[in-house]
Amino acid sequence: MPPALTFYSVSLPKGLGKGDSLTLDVLVVFKGALQPFPEKITQADIQLVVFYETAYYLSPYAVKVQSLSVKLPDARIESFTKIENTKIHGSEIKYGPYENLPPFSYSPIVVHFEANQPFAIAQELVREIEISHWGNVQVTEHYNLVHGGAQSKGEFSRLDFQARPHVRGASAIRHLVAKLPPRVHSIYYRDEIGNISTSNLWGDHKKTEMVIEPRYPMFGGWRTAFTIGYSLPLQDFLFQSDGKRYVNISFGSPVNEVVIDTLIVKVVLPEGSADISVSAPFPVKQGQETKFSHLDLVGRPVVVLEKTNVVPEHNQHFQVYYKFSSLSMLTEPLMLISGFFFLFVTCIVYMHADLSISKSSPSYLAKLQWDEVQAAVQQVRNIINRCLMIHDKLEASLRDLSRTGDVQACKSARKAFDGLLKDLSKDLKPLLASLQTSPQAAQILPKVEELVGKERDLQERMMAKHSTVVDSYEKKSSGREIENRVALQQQKITALRQEVDDLLDLIDEI
Repeated sequence: MPPALTFYSVSLPKGLGKGDSLTLDVLVVFKGALQPFPEKITQADIQLVVFYETAYYLSPYAVKVQSLSVKLPDARIESFTKIENTKIHGSEIKYGPYENLPPFSYSPIVVHFEANQPFAIAQELVREIEISHWGNVQVTEHYNLVHGGAQSKGEFSRLDFQARPHVRGASAIRHLVAKLPPRVHSIYYRDEIGNISTSNLWGDHKKTEMVIEPRYPMFGGWRTAFTIGYSLPLQDFLFQSDGKRYVNISFGSPVNEVVIDTLIVKVVLPEGSADISVSAPFPVKQGQETKFSHLDLVGRPVVVLEKTNVVPEHNQHFQVYYKFSSLSMLTEPLMLISGFFFLFVTCIVYMHADLSISKSSPSYLAKLQWDEVQAAVQQVRNIINRCLMIHDKLEASLRDLSRTGDVQACKSARKAFDGLLKDLSKDLKPLLASLQTSPQAAQILPKVEELVGKERDLQERMMAKHSTVVDSYEKKSSGREIENRVALQQQKITALRQEVDDLLDLIDEI
């Protein structure tokens, strides 16, 4: 037997005796058997492909009579191999019949013909089927799609494509059709950018079809990636047998036009599932992993099935068997109830608990004393500010005197201001006494005392200046003489006022 061949054995339903006959139908699907030629075409060109085959059925047994029919999608045939007993009828080429062929007879043929059907190839398709015993099956399918036909060369004109799509894009992928179960709901179709609105959905009581249009027509070599998702009622796919539950769902893609290089099917079972087994109608690579979702403690078991070279004929049902206790369904509700219960209890305890510091503790007493010191210092600052306002009014009375010359009015104002300053001075004494007796005021007391001393010095110099100016007006001195007499005093007053303002700012920072 030639080593390059792959052999399959078939078990007959019963032994075949001498002279008996049995009819077998063998279906074989080849992936990648059609090769684009030429390999690159423009938007306006048609797509031609080459098909390689043997005119004789490749069999390890002697063949008494055989024939071959090659049915093409279109009657336009560029060329084909002609051997004995070759006939052509429209889009069908017939080879044979041939008689008495020895084992492994081989006669290569090549057919070059037009095939504008798009070659939709999913380089990878990941199907995730999530089972929820709360009544839902969520299916999510991630496609990495490529057009495997003759690669597009030159520029693409959307105007030409829209005007004559069957001529200026005959082999492009314009849409795909996904055949979904009849009671499907919550369907979406999106890619990395977001939701894709170019899709249509219709159905009846037997099936649901979703027409998917990519964001752009796909020519040879072009790629795209997208995701479709939908939900199914659990009762249509989950059953019980011999004390176990099993999921019965289709394996392949619902899009029949797609050939898949690598298909990964992930069946996410509920948390707590055990004794998991898989029954598939064909060989698949099996694995298992764990997926964590909301409110999961140990994670959900995931059955991973992988198969390469998947064609629409693989879209058959498979089964995943597992054991699951109904009590496990109470885990998440109990977690939520417990969480809210402890949250409410915590809030109640917090609202009724006395978190204040004990009134007899040293820290609480120190805080009270510091609050008293702050209040006293604030009162001192207020009194000093009021004194400074009186100083400003004294300056204003001297300006009025220079404008009107009314000495008596200026003396009356001076007398009223003297009374106010004496009252403020009396108010300062108990405040200073309380600060001097408080240990918490040790840091700020020197600055407060300095502030009070500077203000008193400023007050004395203001009064001296006021007396000098009034006395000069009574003696009928000129304005220049008055300015010369109080110039030195004014300099000292300005300096003292600045020092008082600086001390006020410093105390405020402390």
